[in-house]
Amino acid sequence: MLTLDFHPAGRHFLQIPGPSPVPDRILRAMSYPTIDHRGPEFGALGLKVLEGIKKIFKTEQPVIIYPASGTGAWEAALSNVLSPGDHVLMYETGHFATLWKKMAEALGLKPEFLGLPGIEGWRRGVQADQIEARLKADPDHRIKAVCVVHNETSTGVTSDIAAVRRAIDAAGHPALLLVDTISGLAAADYRHDEWGVDVTVSGSQKGLMLPPGISFNAVSKKAIAASRNARLPRAFWDWTDIIEMNKTGYWPYTPNTNLLYGLHEALEMILGEGLDNVFARHQRLAAAARAAVRAWGLEIQCADPNVYSPILTGVVMPEGVDADQVRRIIYDNFDMSLGTGLGKLKGRMFRIGHLGEANDLTLMATLSGCEMGLRLAGVQLAGSGVNAAMEQLMSGKDQARRQAA
Repeated sequence: MLTLDFHPAGRHFLQIPGPSPVPDRILRAMSYPTIDHRGPEFGALGLKVLEGIKKIFKTEQPVIIYPASGTGAWEAALSNVLSPGDHVLMYETGHFATLWKKMAEALGLKPEFLGLPGIEGWRRGVQADQIEARLKADPDHRIKAVCVVHNETSTGVTSDIAAVRRAIDAAGHPALLLVDTISGLAAADYRHDEWGVDVTVSGSQKGLMLPPGISFNAVSKKAIAASRNARLPRAFWDWTDIIEMNKTGYWPYTPNTNLLYGLHEALEMILGEGLDNVFARHQRLAAAARAAVRAWGLEIQCADPNVYSPILTGVVMPEGVDADQVRRIIYDNFDMSLGTGLGKLKGRMFRIGHLGEANDLTLMATLSGCEMGLRLAGVQLAGSGVNAAMEQLMSGKDQARRQAA
């Protein structure tokens, strides 16, 4: 028998940067009976979620929904607009940028990786000037696409996508812009149309607060035009039939009906709160988490305050401390899961997720568990991060109260 809910009292704190905790409202919506995906009720549901998700991406163009993980949406983005042997410019900001590059290689593309050397490249965002310089050095326009990660989940860095678009434009280059915002969507400000993105990739299990199993491609007119001449093999991922059938709320394959129920509820929750309010809440929680890390006397993985992520905070351990052992102590003693270090950062840091269904008290409980676990692990702390975070959160409330008075 599986022991998936073995916790004796209280709830398990899932504080990894995705999958994020699924709200009860969404779980209840997902429990509705499965209906005929060719019937009229489903068509109405399909039209509603397809229109609603555009508001999250901030686009007027189609958003394709797949019954897949974000990895599937990566492949869909590449396979719909590129041909075998195409040169692709990618930027290394962390583990997931690296995995996307490996996929490009597996698909027969020729990715070129830009980035800062070593660990330093995993502590900062995309350097748009490097992209501009490389594109200017490509007068024959051999580079067909630029691929970057918006919010790098492995490092806690949120890159400036508008700056990347400006760099492409300044180079006068026709390359498509493909962006992964799998962990950024619905938690950090993102503007598909305004920032001139051609394909945006995202997933359900982060800011949208759903279980894994739905992923997205938001596409521009330029991307759709490119797909007509792209020659990478594609069948299931092909946008053409999906976009056509989506016009009436249906899909050319069996969609994940119950996750679409959940998506409908998530859209109601997010748009009901208001996207700007959602973004502000995430920024407030992230600032408090960083205040805690500084008070502990520990280092934040992201080294550039201009690109701190509102989704997660990476905590670097002192030399000689195994971050995974600290995570294990916290899990065993306080029933809380934290994100592990990935790739180059394995054992060097852990990640605190503060996204989706999270509020001030969620964060305070999380930081309390972290602080107690760090002390149990023998990590020497400079002070109380819990107190620092509490002061940070209260100062914001106090300021809002004075402004309202």
